[in-house]
Amino acid sequence: MTAEWTVAFLLGLFSSTHCLGMCGGIAGALTFSLAPEVRQHPQRLPAFNLAYNAGRIGSYTIAGGLAAGGAGAVLASLGASDPLVMGSLGALSLTAVGLHIAGWFPRFARIETLGRPLWQHLEPLGRRLLPVRRLPHAYAFGMVWGWLPCGLVYAALAYSLTTESAWRGALFMGFFGLGTLPMLFTVGVMASHIVPRLRTPAVRRLAGVLIIGLAPLPLALAHWEDIMKGIAS
Repeated sequence: MTAEWTVAFLLGLFSSTHCLGMCGGIAGALTFSLAPEVRQHPQRLPAFNLAYNAGRIGSYTIAGGLAAGGAGAVLASLGASDPLVMGSLGALSLTAVGLHIAGWFPRFARIETLGRPLWQHLEPLGRRLLPVRRLPHAYAFGMVWGWLPCGLVYAALAYSLTTESAWRGALFMGFFGLGTLPMLFTVGVMASHIVPRLRTPAVRRLAGVLIIGLAPLPLALAHWEDIMKGIAS
């Protein structure tokens, strides 16, 4: 399972270069959504930015538990929770993400339409929290932000289904969120200095290739015991 969490973290870390287009802009804008009395004290900005991101990661974790738990029960009832099938699903989701981030699969973005109905109900709740004056408000705003339609998050959720349990799915999405934290936290604090250097095609292609390189790991994890037995024999 340690390898599973490592895959989740690396997926979040590599895919966060793409997040600069959507979430990066939001992270930078969140600084300006703070109440004037908060913005007048720059030393308080990192705490608010961290609270935003903690709320966002919390939503990812909840979504992972719900998705993996619900889907795991359905697949088990259908007798479809075969390790090879689930591992193949994980590999396909990672490959699709990598191709999309590299710019070779733009149609992948259409998956974001799946979450728009839910977002239409949640987005007004986020607006009511503005301007943000206290850390609990920042955390709550981050939890709303975590449900923003995002193809990369949906792909990570698809991978979380391979864990076949609610708690492992939740942990997978939690580690995925932690992988996105370094990039989005930095952008929220110093967006004007970081974003232009990380949104270049070369950086995105490199991130995409690295994610594609992670794609075989689900199948390897699914057959890890068989692989180790073969080595031992």
